[in-house]
Amino acid sequence: MAAGRFPRLRLLLLVNSSASSVTARGRVVIQKALAADHDVTLAETSRRGHATRLAQGAANVGVEVVAVLGGDGTLNEAANGLAGTETALAVLPGGSTNVFARTMGLPNDPIEATGDLLDALGRGAIEPVGLGSVNGRYFLFHVGLGFDAEVVRQVERRSTLKRYAGHPLFMYAGFTTWFRHYDRSRPRFAVHHEDGSVVEDGCFALVLNTNPYTYLGNRPLQVAPEAGLERGLAAFTMRTLALPTFATVIVSVLGSGRRARANRLVDYRSDLGGLRVVGHGPFPYQVDGDFLGETSELHLRHEPGILRLVRPEGGAGAGRPEGGAGAGRPEGGAGAGRPEGGAGAGSSVAGSVN
Repeated sequence: MAAGRFPRLRLLLLVNSSASSVTARGRVVIQKALAADHDVTLAETSRRGHATRLAQGAANVGVEVVAVLGGDGTLNEAANGLAGTETALAVLPGGSTNVFARTMGLPNDPIEATGDLLDALGRGAIEPVGLGSVNGRYFLFHVGLGFDAEVVRQVERRSTLKRYAGHPLFMYAGFTTWFRHYDRSRPRFAVHHEDGSVVEDGCFALVLNTNPYTYLGNRPLQVAPEAGLERGLAAFTMRTLALPTFATVIVSVLGSGRRARANRLVDYRSDLGGLRVVGHGPFPYQVDGDFLGETSELHLRHEPGILRLVRPEGGAGAGRPEGGAGAGRPEGGAGAGRPEGGAGAGSSVAGSVN
């Protein structure tokens, strides 16, 4: 062990082999690279909710880090198993979009991201961060209510295609949901804020713990720049889904999102401790990209410092101020300045086990 490096850790590598970017070779490469510096056990998820139980079990026996190789849904489950424990969560992108990993500044290639993870573990870069909670379930980056959730439902109905056509499938689902699967003619819920104000006519809302909201290919959708792991929640509520307003919002969030947040038919607030959403009848919702069904009421809270997280350098979008840890790297965090899957830390990881 090099001088100044942190000692070997007990680490569980939790893998969702069904996730879009997970391959047998990649899993072997990553496991061997991690095992060079740490004591690694491998576990695979086999069904919905399994990652939560595996993560809880690891925390109960004193495992120090659970590294998740999977998509955002698997990551959310693991976070729910680790919140409030001393075991830290580490992130390796394995899904089709990998919102949270990319928000943290990790490259979208899991082998390359392993190099950044090893560097963070070597520096002992583990910090407590805040999560959101919705009806008792934690979320890492956002909850979507209304139209957004219905799009996710349509994607999940075609889950066999998601591995091969992730972003095109989401775009297709967005169009079909708009024209066929969602009633845009009326408000679906009211948003009650802690200051006593109420947005009665909510048609579509996002409650965010980080920014960006998601990615369209490599393009981040900038909804709530104030959101971050060290701050309260942000809420973005659209009071209409009329096409001119919706199109204006989409175009805006492909850039800075400033015009979207200032739109008179959008209610935007940040640094929230909590809020309550009451439906005008049942409405759909999703949590970190997983469709959870329909409900009539949601209670959302910010839970500061509830999760220990392995933090790579960079990652200002997750709430760390630019110029903080990782300053001096190119903008965009750990993976900036090199193509996804190209040369960099991941190449040296792969080379060390070939």
